This record gives sequence, structure tokens and C-alpha cells, in this order.
Amino acid sequence: MNAPHAIPRQPLPDALLAALKERFGPALTTTPAVLEHHGKDESWHSIEAPDAVVYPATTDEVAEIVTLCAAHRVPIVPFGAGTSLEGHVLAISGGICVDMTRMNRVLAVHAEDLDATVEAGVTRKQLNRELAATGLFFPIDPGADATLAGMAATRASGTNAVRYGTMRESVLGMKAVLADGSVVQTAGRARKSSAGYDLTRLLVGSEGTLGIITELTVRLYPQPEAVSAATCAFTSVDAAVRTVIQTIQLGVPIARCELLDALTIGAVNRHSKLGLREAPMLFCEFHGTAAGVAEQAQIVQEIARELGGMDFQWTTLQEERTRLWQARHDAYPACLKLRPGNRAVATDVCVPISRLAECIAATNEDIARASMPIALFGHIGDGNFHLVILIDPENPKDIEEAQALNERVVMRALEMDGTCTGEHGIGFGKMDFLEAELGSAVLAMRAIKRALDPHNIMNPGKVVAID
Repeated sequence: MNAPHAIPRQPLPDALLAALKERFGPALTTTPAVLEHHGKDESWHSIEAPDAVVYPATTDEVAEIVTLCAAHRVPIVPFGAGTSLEGHVLAISGGICVDMTRMNRVLAVHAEDLDATVEAGVTRKQLNRELAATGLFFPIDPGADATLAGMAATRASGTNAVRYGTMRESVLGMKAVLADGSVVQTAGRARKSSAGYDLTRLLVGSEGTLGIITELTVRLYPQPEAVSAATCAFTSVDAAVRTVIQTIQLGVPIARCELLDALTIGAVNRHSKLGLREAPMLFCEFHGTAAGVAEQAQIVQEIARELGGMDFQWTTLQEERTRLWQARHDAYPACLKLRPGNRAVATDVCVPISRLAECIAATNEDIARASMPIALFGHIGDGNFHLVILIDPENPKDIEEAQALNERVVMRALEMDGTCTGEHGIGFGKMDFLEAELGSAVLAMRAIKRALDPHNIMNPGKVVAID
């Protein structure tokens, strides 16, 4: 682990632990196995367990926990499903983990307004099950069945972002507990507002460093009349990328567009028992009317054919589409099997679509020189791609090589007016990259952090450094 901005761990004050036990009883635990579970995510970083875990059931209970921790200046780390990839939930400074999974009620569905209000622990799949009879759905799909508050806190997106946007566009308002235990409602359900500072957008992407999201209202969308999915193989990654660039520039309203390189396809075939050609491949999805999705698929097929696309197949059958997208979502665990016993360092750059082919081509040159297996896949429709760099976390040479490669990929993206993270967030591993990307803007972020969390207790050591 490399968390240079963590504040030193201190023993948990006996008075705080006693107060939490008295108030929350069995909803507080210090059981080692539970602490260990809450001290890890899907990243390669080593376990950093909290000193205790509390399971609140209401916003008022969250406020009580924060108020007690603030009085003792003890760190607080919010926890959802634990699916983050940048160490967001690791208790690098110890303290209290606030597990939000008991707050899992869908509070209201306003079908006529196309929105829903949920508690923090509701997951995206749970919400969509609740919406099944309404003809609506929540489109943000990062793959993992993450909690919606966790998705908001990391500004998540995923496969549907090219059509429906990210959590930034999807959250209308939220309720949150700030570092002093006060509760704020950032906005109502109106589709637009000019009322003061946009606290909703401030907390979206704040990664638990400014407050704990306890409720949020999200946009919903009508289920499309028709959906089709398509796959197409290519002789090179470059040809696949150029197909996507032309598709986007022609204005084809594609809903999903994913690139998987040959190594990833091989891993997915074995993991999900598919029989796809082991070549660079696009997975696409089209939403609209029956005639519209057929037209969109035909346009993409013609573009792909001109660039050497092979085996273009498309289907409207739900079971086939579900199997295909589940395989795409399983690409990460599938790639872990390429080097059993290893962990993955995941990169997450995003560049303007016009620079995407150039960026990926240069990255593939880096991959060719690497000593370990590296898979490439991503949400290519919005310029966001990932490397899965497989390392032995006990091998310093592996770690050094992976970190050097990650830095090259990030700095290349920044030179192309891109970003160091398209959707995973900063955590503690990308804090230096954030400064390289935004420069003096980080000073403004620090000022906001100090104003809202003067004692640096909210997920300290993440996003921005506070002395």
C-alpha cells in the first residue's frame, strides 16, 4: 500500500467505543473478520481495517455516529458494497467504518416525473427490480452491483454512459451528513434549479471526504421499445477504435459500445464459456424503435466492414443480450484468472474521442514491452479505457513496473487533454495525478475540504491532502 497522506493511526478512545456500544448495541462490531472485510475493496492495495464497524438504519443514526466521532476527532469511512477500485473504503487512518447497507429502502418512485428517491444502501440491481412493473429503468451500470450512494460518491458511470451519462447527470438531489453531524438536503426533485451553490454536484464524486450520503433522488428513463446487441471482431485494436470514432462522429445514438482486446476475449471465453473469435472485438447495444435499432446496427456494420470488421452478429433476444453483457461485466474477474493468485492494478484514463486511437496505439506499445499479462478493455464510446495489469502484490518489481506503466498511461492521457480517471475516482493512489491534471484547482478543493471538514475526519488521506 502507498498512502502517504494518511494521518497516523491512534487507538480508538474508550469513551467513544463505550458511547457507540451503548447507543447501537449489536449494530456495532469489532469482530476481526468483519473489520477485515471492511478494510478492503477490489483494488490491489493491502487490507487496512477500521477499528470498529457501525450499521446505521437512518439518517439520524448516521448523524449521531458522526457527531460522536467529531467530538473525539476520530476518522470516519463510509462503506457500501466494497466494489471500488482505488482504495476508497480502506481505513488507512483507522477509525470508524459506517456501513450503509441496512439503509436499503426505495423510499418513493415518481413514475410520472421519471425519478426515484432511495436510501444510500440501495443497489442499482435492487432499484431496477423495484422498477420492473413501471416501464422505467435506472441506466447507470458500472458492472458491479454497487450501492447508489457509493456510485454517486465515486461519480461512477459504466457501459451505458455514452447514451445516458454518468452519476453526475443522474443525481437530482441528496441528503447528506456533514463532518459536524449536521444534515443537509442539497436539492429537491426539480429537473433544473439556479438556487445557490450546487452542493449536489459537490458531493457527487467527493468519495466520502466531505460528508456521508444517506439518501438520493435519481433520474429514471423509459424502457426502450426495442433493444439489440451486436458483436464484431477486428484484425486490430486500431480498426475497432476507428469504427467507434466514426460511429460517434456520425451521430449514431449508440447506447453501449465496449472494446475488448484479444487477451480479454480469450479470458472471457474461458470464464463465461463463450466461443467468440479471440481477436479485438466490439460489444455494442442499440436502443429505440424496432426500425431504429435495425438501422443503427446496419450503419455500424457498414462502418465496421469498411475497416475490416468480421463476424458481425446482432440479436434482439433478451437472454442472448443478458449473457453477452454479463460476460462483459465479468471481464475483470475473468482477467484475474490469466495469472492465478495475482491482483490487478487497474488504469482508468479517458481522452477526447478524436485522440482515442492515438492513445490506445501508444498504450499497446507499452503493453508489448511489459513483463506481465495486461488486458485492455473499456467504455470506448466515451473515450474511457482500462488496463488490467496483473501483479504479485508481494513482488516489489511487479509493483514498480505496474506503477510506472500506469504513470505513463496517465501522463499520456493528460497530454491529450484527458483525465487520470474516467470513472473509478482518486482514492489515495491518484492524488498526485489529480494535481498534475488540475494544478491550482486542487488548492480550491483543499479549501473546500478544510471548510467542511476542519478536523479532517471524513475519509482522511483520500482525494486531496490536508496537513
